[in-house]
Amino acid sequence: MGPADIFAFTRRTPFAPFRIHLTDGMHYDIRHPDQVIPLRTRIEVGVSGDDSIVDRVEHLSFFHVVRLEELETAEPRQAG
Repeated sequence: MGPADIFAFTRRTPFAPFRIHLTDGMHYDIRHPDQVIPLRTRIEVGVSGDDSIVDRVEHLSFFHVVRLEELETAEPRQAG
């Protein structure tokens, strides 16, 4: 797993929410493409409270990313 993988998930059209799973069992739900910034050696994830404003930033090492999982959305995705 590397920066290109995360970048590809954030730039899909239309954007689909996804979850980042880590080796320690933690996970982060990415609900907006601007919530995550893939850098060369780590991922910056904005963690928000109830109002969608970022409260803090988590710094994740690519070494600890196990997998990415697409999350279910309320609306069905349409082709085209």
